[in-house]
Order: sequence, then C-alpha cells, then structure tokens
Amino acid sequence: MVSFALGIFSTKIVSLFLGTPGMALIGSFRNFSSMLKSTATLGINNSLIKLFIENKDDKAALSSIYSTFFWFFLIISSLLGLLVLFFAGPISSFLFFTNSYTIPIQFFGLLLPLMVINTFWIAIYNGLEQFKKMIAIQIIANVLIFGSTAFLIWKQHIFGGLLSVALGEFLMVVVTFLYVLKDKHHFQFELKNKINKEYLKVIKQFSAMALLSAVIAPLTLMLIRNIIVKDHSIQEAGLWDGISKLSSFYMMIFSSGLSLYYMPKLASLQTDAEFKTELKMYFKLFVPLFLLMLLAVFVCKGLILDIAFTPEFAKIKEVLIWQLSGDFIKIMTLAFGYQIVVKTRIKDYIILEMGFNLSYLVMAFYFIKGHSFEGALQAYFYANLLLFIIILWMFRRVLLKKDNQLE
Repeated sequence: MVSFALGIFSTKIVSLFLGTPGMALIGSFRNFSSMLKSTATLGINNSLIKLFIENKDDKAALSSIYSTFFWFFLIISSLLGLLVLFFAGPISSFLFFTNSYTIPIQFFGLLLPLMVINTFWIAIYNGLEQFKKMIAIQIIANVLIFGSTAFLIWKQHIFGGLLSVALGEFLMVVVTFLYVLKDKHHFQFELKNKINKEYLKVIKQFSAMALLSAVIAPLTLMLIRNIIVKDHSIQEAGLWDGISKLSSFYMMIFSSGLSLYYMPKLASLQTDAEFKTELKMYFKLFVPLFLLMLLAVFVCKGLILDIAFTPEFAKIKEVLIWQLSGDFIKIMTLAFGYQIVVKTRIKDYIILEMGFNLSYLVMAFYFIKGHSFEGALQAYFYANLLLFIIILWMFRRVLLKKDNQLE
C-alpha cells in the first residue's frame, strides 16, 4: 500500500509539473528502461529460484550456481550497457522525437551491471523466502525514489523526470546492498568459480522466454505510443500513459503477491491434480479479490483521478472501463501463464507472447485512427480476451479431466 500511495503522488507530480506531454515522454523511457533491464537479466529471477530450491541444502552447488549467474549476467549487462552508450542519440530520437535527452539514457546504460547484481540479490532473498526483507527493501527504496523524483522534476522538469528513472534504479541497488551486508553469509560464493555449463542450460531455458518478453512487450507499447503521437498528438499519448500508470499501481500489488506466493507454489507441484487444486484456489481467492479492487477503483475513479492527476487528464474517466476490463481478464490468464513459465513450456510461451503483442499492436493501429488513445485501450481489452481464449484451449485437457482421472 505504501508503494501504491507513493505511486499516486508521484504521478500527481508528473501531471502537475509536466502535463500530458511529460507523462508520455517519461512513459516511453520507462518502457525502454524496462526492456533494457529485462534483456540484461534474461530470466535470472525465475531460473535462480528454480535452482536454489533444488540445491538449497548443497552449499557447494549453491556457490557454483551463484558464480555462474554472477559472471554470466555481469558480462551480458556490461556489453548491453556499452551499446546503449554508443547509440544514445538514435535511441533518444526514437523515444522522445529529439536527440536532446541522451544523458539519462547513457546514465541508465552505465547502471545496467548494478541493476543485474541487484536482481541477483533479490532472487536469492526470494529463494530464501525472506519476503519481509524484500518488502522492506521495496518500501524504503520507493520512498527514496519518490523524494528524488519530486526534487528532480521540480528543478529540471522533463530532463529531471527522465533522469529520475535511472536514478531510481541506482537507489534500489543501494538499499538492497545495505541489507545484503547484514546477511552476507547468504550471498557468499567463490568468485574464482567458472561458469557451470549445467546451470547455464537452465538459464538458457528461462532466457528464451524472458528475452522475448523483454523485447516485444515494451517495444509494442513504444510503437503504440508513437502511433498515437503521429495520428493524433503527444497530449493524447500522455492520457494513454496516465491510464497505464494508474493500472500499474493495482497490478503491482497483485503481481507482487503472485510472484511471492503463487509462482513458487507452482514450481513445487508435480501432477495435474495438484495444479488443478491450486487453480481452484486461485479462482476462489485471488480473482474475486482482484475484482473487488477493480470495482472499488471504478466507483472511486473520480476521487482517485483528482488525487493522482490534474484536470488535463479528465478524459480518463470516460474510458477507464476498457483498461479495468482488460486487466481483469489478464489476472485470470496469469493463473495459467505462471504454470507455463515455471514448467518452461517454451513453445506455448512464445505462442502466447507473440499472439498477445502482435494482436495488441495490429488492433491498436486500426482502432487508434478512429478513437485516438481510447482505441489503444480497446485493443488492450480484445488482445487480453484473445489470449485468455488461447490459453484455455492450451489447458483444455487439464480442465476437462475429472479429478479422479488425474495422476
């Protein structure tokens, strides 16, 4: 809830000082930074948790696992960071329609290796089930990020807002590092150990899925934003980003809970019967809770929008239902999607990821022409609906089996 509240106030600051154009530009940089960070980490969290659970009582194996992850991802992130430094100009032109904002991009590129190390530390905490510490790190970092974002936007406006995206990642690293110093016995390993090919195979399995998501999802959003700007205006794109930002607040609460509980639980399941039992629990508990949250957001949308935005964003009230409906379908889809991830069903994952993003982009291209940013929201809803239908078909055998027929 702390992160939710800080997110609301942070959005208010952006909308107050930078307006809809600033919201669009910062949203574009967040998509790019997310793509870059996800590409650099390449599924480190999921693959490390899997290996940690399987080898948690073997200290020698854990040391080898940590060494493999550390060196492999440090090399990947360093190379990627160098590419960002060299191509900061063209990247700025694509994201911001000007090459005047290369410094925040270069700063982010320099910080990439540190972000990867931070993801490595958090994955170990996740494997140790140190959830309270993870939450504490998130809260402390978010408070610091909020303060720095507000100060930079106040002093440097759009440039400061863009710079705060990169600085926020650095602050997260610092906070995590302070906790790691206290728990250093959990993180010790031999740096001299080489990359173990056996563990590298597991990384590759998860990396194939993570790389696809890392690139195609943020790229889809950046392209849709550029379509809105080209066909209509950057102000309309800012309204779309405002809705996306609002959605990220409540989706963050649920996705964090699912990552901490539901995903590790699925990783321990062995049979269809166990998965079906967990699936029933998900739809009895998580889906109704999420629906209640969406209803509360819809009923209180006037109050929430007044708190989080300025009158410039008033149009959001008229079209919010499309985003809420799409998010509800997405939460139901995740019940099956997490199972595909933890069981590394790479073919199914690629079909779903490509299917969703391509359908989202194509429908947005056509809907935006006649309905501006509302068309992008409509495309989001229909793309999620299509994805849910496809994933139900993929799991049809499990769903149609009677319980006494399951293994």
